[in-house]
Parts: sequence; C-alpha cells; structure tokens
Amino acid sequence: MSEFEFTDRAATEFRGLETFENPENKRRYDIEFTCPEWTALCPMSGFPDFGTIRIRYEPREKCIELKSLKLYLNSYRTARIFHEGAVNRILTDLVDACAPWKMEVLGDFNVRGNIKTVVRATYESPEL
Repeated sequence: MSEFEFTDRAATEFRGLETFENPENKRRYDIEFTCPEWTALCPMSGFPDFGTIRIRYEPREKCIELKSLKLYLNSYRTARIFHEGAVNRILTDLVDACAPWKMEVLGDFNVRGNIKTVVRATYESPEL
C-alpha cells in the first residue's frame, strides 16, 4: 500500500457531491470553505486523526453545493487514510465534480506524536 491509497476505499466512496450552475459566471471570483472538524482513521494504528480542511476554488460553470460537501467530508470518518492521500483524494473528487478554473485543498492536521502536519494540493485548469 502506498501513502496515497485508501486501505478501505469503499468507506469513502461517496457518490453524492452535488453542484449548481454558477450564478455569476461572467466574473472570476473565489469561494472558500472551512471544515474545522474533519476526521479519519490512521491507517497504521486505527486511531482517529483530526484536522481542518480548507478548500478554495475559482468556479467556472459549476459551484459545489454545501450540504453534499458536508456529507462528503464526513464520509471520511470511518476511512483509514494517510493525511497526504486524503487531501489529494478530496482535491481530485472536487475537481471532477465542478471543473473549476483553480482549486486548492489544504489539510491542517492536529499534532500527532509531536509532529504537526500540513498538506496542500493544488489544481489549475489547462485552459487558464
């Protein structure tokens, strides 16, 4: 298993990310979300990991619907996944759902074993 793989992919297989039409697609602007209570399970120990997930994106034609985003992020609670894998998987799933101009996902994880971890993954549309 690599650090970017889920040990239990089915646990985070959430198929309900919803979007809506960008109401202001004549202007480019940023949207930011913060999820301060994100949790998953450490794939090594099975103990819970806690962190804050911050999402910032520049929508193109679609915006992410908040309730489905909440349910999607909460679906990680029973997943055994490394921090690096979680942040990159979240970015991939959100980009697939809304095809933004740009997106950044930042995972700011609580201290574990005297080590603070922050993971940042970014996407830019090739059409920029």
